[in-house]
Amino acid sequence: MSEKPQQEDTPLGLFYATSAFVLWGLLPFLLKAVEHIPAVEVVAHRVIWSLPIVGVILIVTNRTADIRAAFKSPRTLEMAVVCAFLISLNWGIYVWAISVERTVEASMGYYITPLGAILVGATILGEKLSRGHKISAAIATVAVAILAWDAGSIPLVALGLAGSWSVYSYLRKTLPIGANQGFMLEVLILLIPSLCIVAWLTFNGTSHFGQTEPFDIALLLFCGAATAVPLMLFTNGTRLIRMSSVGVLQFIAPTIIFLVAVLVFDEPFSTTKMIAFVLIWIAMSVFAYTLVKKSPS
Repeated sequence: MSEKPQQEDTPLGLFYATSAFVLWGLLPFLLKAVEHIPAVEVVAHRVIWSLPIVGVILIVTNRTADIRAAFKSPRTLEMAVVCAFLISLNWGIYVWAISVERTVEASMGYYITPLGAILVGATILGEKLSRGHKISAAIATVAVAILAWDAGSIPLVALGLAGSWSVYSYLRKTLPIGANQGFMLEVLILLIPSLCIVAWLTFNGTSHFGQTEPFDIALLLFCGAATAVPLMLFTNGTRLIRMSSVGVLQFIAPTIIFLVAVLVFDEPFSTTKMIAFVLIWIAMSVFAYTLVKKSPS
């Protein structure tokens, strides 16, 4: 059974959702601390150490039946494998981007993610775009074009993050399983490849877990909580607030990421990039206004 859309914002829902976006915005600090560790190893540990956290939550709340049912459904498993691939790809691009000082571009990727969702809805689901959505998409396209012209190449990090998350979000909605249970299923699918990666690195003496500084071990362990906690806060928060509120709140994370990149990481931010980002902020303002205007009062 599908749940009715939330018609009012609850304080608890706003707290959950806002906390999730703030934590996602602060994630670059952790990823910067592990920038000397290959992205594939970081992603593997995000998977491995997420498992006990979400597993305990589901066991305590007695919500494991859906997981067992999913493993008996070939179609559900096939879709979950695709979702697991997309989320791991998104994580990998993001971890790599931080390590090579492309955090600014990563923030743009998460800014334009909502527009990617609109594109998916229009092309795959045949949804009609409102005038505001068309305007915001057009402005954002100009901004991306400016960035591409300035860099002399397509901004693959931004488009990769936006594309992978948008398609993931669409496919994830089609899975007949709860949000936390779906995340658990994806983690279980990614677990064996992740363990193989860690085992291979350990065998070759290049692992950063158990063979190097204790601080690296602590950081990799913390990657699990940094992955699972915001996602669970987000999934629970969205059930308690309106979708229009989710649409507006989701700009918290890329804004924090952008500020961290420029003010803390001191990444280059040229005049051309500033023009592109001003256009992105205008596009996102139009997008947010459109959501709020369409929202039931």
